[in-house]
Amino acid sequence: MSQQVVKVAGPPIPLVGTPRPVRSTVRRGSRADDRLVTGVLVLADAVVIVLACLVALAIRQNLGFLGDAPGLTGTVVRSSLVIGAGWMLAIVVCGGTNPRLVSSGAEIYRNVMTASVGAVGLVGATLFLADIQLSRPFFGTLFLVGTVLLLLVRFSVRRVVNRARTRGLLRSQMLVVGATGHVRGIARTLARETWLGYDVVGAVTPLHEQVDAEQAGVPVLGDESHLLSLVRDQEPDVVLFTAGSSASAEEFRRIAWDLEELDVDVIVVPGVSEISGDRIRMRPVAGLPLVHMDLPRARKALRWTKRAFDVAASAALLLVFSPVLAAIALSVWWGDRGGVIFRQERVGRTGEGFEFLKFRSMVLDAEARLAELEKLERDKGNTVLFKMADDPRVTRVGKVLRRYSLDELPQLWNVLRGDMSLVGPRPALPREVSGYDEDANRRLAVRPGITGLWQVSGRSDLSWEDTVRLDLFYVDNWSFTQDLLILVRTFRAVLASRGAY
Repeated sequence: MSQQVVKVAGPPIPLVGTPRPVRSTVRRGSRADDRLVTGVLVLADAVVIVLACLVALAIRQNLGFLGDAPGLTGTVVRSSLVIGAGWMLAIVVCGGTNPRLVSSGAEIYRNVMTASVGAVGLVGATLFLADIQLSRPFFGTLFLVGTVLLLLVRFSVRRVVNRARTRGLLRSQMLVVGATGHVRGIARTLARETWLGYDVVGAVTPLHEQVDAEQAGVPVLGDESHLLSLVRDQEPDVVLFTAGSSASAEEFRRIAWDLEELDVDVIVVPGVSEISGDRIRMRPVAGLPLVHMDLPRARKALRWTKRAFDVAASAALLLVFSPVLAAIALSVWWGDRGGVIFRQERVGRTGEGFEFLKFRSMVLDAEARLAELEKLERDKGNTVLFKMADDPRVTRVGKVLRRYSLDELPQLWNVLRGDMSLVGPRPALPREVSGYDEDANRRLAVRPGITGLWQVSGRSDLSWEDTVRLDLFYVDNWSFTQDLLILVRTFRAVLASRGAY
């Protein structure tokens, strides 16, 4: 089969026969990969529970004020075997080793916590009812250390699995069923988020729809009347039904019966996207899988709790970083004896302008040279946001400041003053806002932030389309927990300095 790529808006999506750069040469099959991940989790759990037992025993033996405990080691060994086996069984029953939950989301962590709490209660009740003497410090330390280690195992396995999928391992082939417009959206998302581990091998369209491979972005293999034969021919690991499928509820049930014999996973995607998991609730009623969705949360992002956190955190950071601020200011001034603070008009919430502060990282006539540079280079096809990887206007001191985002520190004053928030969409220039479409204007529903999803997801390496997509996701799915996670991820992004220029 000849190699070809369908030309669609956004990044090109390879057709069948086009080797992905990350694809592996040997296809194991998703079931084998799932068994591998499950086996690794079970083995790692066994190791960390044994390690937790040893740590708990060592701590108990070194607590001299509790006195000697004759026969403690023998009792601990016998009890640990039973506790460890029961604990691991609880983890498996609660879904703590489910390979489908490894890639993303907090569910696998919740499952481990549920299993651990259940094991604590069951073991504690058994010890009490059977009148078994077991050191309380050992008991407490075992479950505290063990639970932390079990959570770290999930975190580490998630990182390894996602990285392996990005590099072409542990991947699954997917056949997408639905209208070509919806198929194209799914295919673009999966091509962008390679860590999910899905390769779209083709599309199956509704009976009434005219076949249009250009619109779908992937090869259209046939219509739904040939679905079963296509599944047998293509042998995908997953069949995904998206919005636009012509199958009724009864037809879909019959299709599921037929697919049961073909050893293939089935995923159903509703006609919504960019929705965080905590805004969705699945509630089966009378055989109908009802999906309840909370409304967007832009208003919640303006509550006093977020503002109080911004004020307290920005004031504390200004106090802590005051020596650093003074040293940076002196370095900027010493470089060319020019001004230290760069002031610029930016657009804040509801389109109101404010004075945006940064340490100056460019030459004094940077604004005058902007028009000339805009003609020479645009950031990866970005027609709204101008960025250059090697901007000649940046000073030597400025390169260091930008690499580690130290030039952004004066914006803590913007946060304290109420112009900005610690976390939010990127503050835009008036000329950028003038080019916004209706969707992009949604970014102005909340205060702009010093950091945000755009920064921790690639910063200046992102296209304008991805920047808007991430900012809109943040606005619509805001939560205080998400803000805290973004702040934690910001430190890692700053230290890695990826996309900083």
